[in-house]
Amino acid sequence: QVQLVESGGGSVQAGGSLRLSCVASGYIGSENCIGWFRQASGQEREGVAASYTGDGRTYYADSVKGRFTISQDNAKNTMYLEMNSLNPADTAMYYCAASRWVSPAICKSRFYASAMDYWGKGTLVTISS
Repeated sequence: QVQLVESGGGSVQAGGSLRLSCVASGYIGSENCIGWFRQASGQEREGVAASYTGDGRTYYADSVKGRFTISQDNAKNTMYLEMNSLNPADTAMYYCAASRWVSPAICKSRFYASAMDYWGKGTLVTISS
């Protein structure tokens, strides 16, 4: 079983930056899919960024490309989401998620379908104009 705990959310003004962290307990290992998702009030959950740990390939939502960066520290079992140039449209609850022992193709499909196996409880990000 894998447990994920997010931190780093908060309130910032437009144009600001935040870094979200997600600590995983339980074995993560290689050939896994890790990702960040968000859900704004009244909207469906959407994928923000994902990474296939086997080879480091990444996937991003068009709305965050060039502004957000997903990364991980295997030694700390921690994944990160660096968010820059934030705007009010980025306001949402952000969740980290993971799937173990999947292929790159499965990782990509699960990212776009928001269908990962393990989920954190979320951290709130609020961007004011």
